[in-house]
Amino acid sequence: RYLASRRNLLGHEDVLEKVMQHGYRSVLPLQFGLIVKDWDHVKAQLIIPYQDRLKELFHKLEGKREVGVKIFWEETEELNLLMTENQELREKRDSLEGKRLSMDEIIGIGQEIERAMQDRQQGIIDKFQQILNPLAQEIVENDNLTSAMIYNAAYLIPWDIEPQFGDKIEELDHHFNNRLRIRYNNFTAPFNFAQLNP
Repeated sequence: RYLASRRNLLGHEDVLEKVMQHGYRSVLPLQFGLIVKDWDHVKAQLIIPYQDRLKELFHKLEGKREVGVKIFWEETEELNLLMTENQELREKRDSLEGKRLSMDEIIGIGQEIERAMQDRQQGIIDKFQQILNPLAQEIVENDNLTSAMIYNAAYLIPWDIEPQFGDKIEELDHHFNNRLRIRYNNFTAPFNFAQLNP
């Protein structure tokens, strides 16, 4: 058994990347820590009963790679930008300063600001999707891992269009004036897409 430590997980990923770099572009990644002691066992429990679905999966993944996009923002900076750009909301907030507010007034302005921030976040996500989604064969949106992360997606793309995809990431970074932190992983085994559908 292997501990799922950062070092071991990175080693597992490194092996898959080396396999892909050496020309094996259709990789079906298996879960970390899976130990195969007996090939007959694999044939009996995986290959024979799931033969058709495995073939479909390899066909789907052939000539494709997974790339990942994670978007982070600085919430305080975005709130300040929102208030600079949204005059009506700013004036409403400023008109309440120094007054004794009821609980309803506090909740009301807080909800308005929260909705405006959610709209702002969705606008960023929509822009990324508008530019990147047409390049992908499939997309998997994953849960955000931190409060600063606003988008976390994996894209299955044709192997050879990665440079074009990378250029689109650069364009988006410039479009948002480098105010977002974008983590782009351009070389990953297709974990998010290697699922045997029931």
